[in-house]
This record gives sequence, structure tokens and C-alpha cells, in this order.
Amino acid sequence: MSHALEPSINAFIDYLHSARGYSVLTCQTYQRQLNACADVLHQQGLSNWQGLTSRAIESLLISWRRNEVGIATINQRLAALRSFAEFLLRQGVLSSNPAKLVKAPKAPRRLPKNMDVDGVAHLLDETPTDALGIRDRAMFELIYSSGLRVSELVAVNVSDLNASRELRVTGKGQKTRIVPYGREAERWLNAWLEVRSQWLVTPSVAAKASHQGLFISQRGGRLTARSVQLRLRDWAQRRGMPEHVHPHKLRHSFASHVLESSGDLRAVQELLGHANLSTTQVYTHLDFQHLAKVYDTAHPRARKNRKPEK
Repeated sequence: MSHALEPSINAFIDYLHSARGYSVLTCQTYQRQLNACADVLHQQGLSNWQGLTSRAIESLLISWRRNEVGIATINQRLAALRSFAEFLLRQGVLSSNPAKLVKAPKAPRRLPKNMDVDGVAHLLDETPTDALGIRDRAMFELIYSSGLRVSELVAVNVSDLNASRELRVTGKGQKTRIVPYGREAERWLNAWLEVRSQWLVTPSVAAKASHQGLFISQRGGRLTARSVQLRLRDWAQRRGMPEHVHPHKLRHSFASHVLESSGDLRAVQELLGHANLSTTQVYTHLDFQHLAKVYDTAHPRARKNRKPEK
């Protein structure tokens, strides 16, 4: 993309990162979606953002549907465009937000797939003896134990751990929360910290090391989200898992298992770092047996051995 619409998008992305504290990954997503919007709008003859109208945005939607762009992607782009138009409104470029007048297409609600408890146990219950294996086991245990996003995992510092098995996490929008982690995660974290300290005394590693980052590479740099994804994929393949396993599946499994055991949606919302409860409701699901049990216990006409009124 190289046209007159580009500078305003770049200014918006800078604003999200510097003023709003959005993560690099989130900013990259906004950039990608807005670039896709701008490319089509430019082809349709839009030369500056002052000319953005609801009719132009409706033409965008028609173009995407004609090219079989998925509904979820369309909704992402439209949401990004609404936020961007609000930014332009505050900058005085627009007098109103035309994206608010365009209704997003409804997408079927699909729940992310999670692994059952036995599946997670099969994935994680390996006892590595090599340094990389110990680090990886600690990472995967922590994701599942605390329900971390992969971006949150790679941002964790050693100082974020405390002796009470609590972890300070920096989530979306630079919001921090305190989450617990279990004894199994603690065991592997302690093993990894010993390996990590040995790595850091190596002169070639120490010179490049991220001394704050909890999870580092053999070269000393903080691990990236992509590195964690690839390490988990390879780990799952070695364990003979029949499905693709990624960090978000571990996070979702954490949420589902805690919710199915406790039924406390608010607590799961806090643990996941969701700003809105509705996000947690979509993200997690209870199995039918649990729902049926709640119904039988709570509904007055579902209770067994209910005495008839006289």
C-alpha cells in the first residue's frame, strides 16, 4: 500500500501504541485490517479520508462478500474502521463517524475447541532432562496453570514471580492483574530458573541476555510469541497428539476446566483478564452435564421429590 490514505493510518497506529498502550501484535492487526480497507477504498476512487461515507463502506462490504472474505474477517475490518474513524473525528478530519451507520454481518457463534483434562495431562506429562525441554515444560505448564495469552507469557519478567505462587501479568492495554499458578508449574519454573541462571553465566549469552525476561533463548534474548507457538507444536507432535495444539488452546482449556469445576464465571473473567463478561461467555463453555446439574438444582419445577402444595 502506497497512497494518500496511508499516513493517517500510520498516525492512528502510533496513537494506539504510544497513547493507548496497545501491544505490538494488536497494532499489527489493526494495521493489517485498515490497510485492507484503504486498498479497496483507493481502488474505488477515495483520495482522502474526508470523503469517507457510509455508502463507501457499504461498497467495501459488498466487495469483500463478492470475493468470499469470511464474515469474521469482515467484522474485524469494520471494527478497526470504526475505531479509526473515531480517531479521524477527534482529529477534525471527519465531522461524523460513517462506520457507525453500517451494520456488521452476523457471524455464527463458534466456540474454540479445548482439550479435555486427560488430553492436557497426556500433552504435559513428560519429564525432560535437557535444558530446552525443561524451559518448554515450564512455559506450557504456566500457560495452562494461569490461562496466559502467549503475548503475556513472553512479556513475563523474573521479578513478576513471587513466593506465594502468584504472578503479575501485563495484559491487553497494559493492564496488570495478579494470577495464581499451581504446584506443578512452580516445580518446573524452579527447575527452569536453575537452568536459566547457568545460561547467564556463559559470557557469550550474558552479553546479549535479557536479564529481566523469564523465558529466554539459548542466545540470551527474550523468546518471541512465534517461537513459543512453534515449540508447542513440535512438543505436541512428539507426544503424538492427533490435533494441532497452540498456546491459545491451552488458555481456553484452562478457562473451560476452571469454569466447569467452579461455575464461577466472574472469577474466570478476572483470571483471563477479560474486560467484558460477554467475552468470557463466548470464550468458555460448560459441558451439558454441568448445565443440566445446575438446571436441576436451581429451577423450581426441575427439583426432584418436590412436595406438592396443599
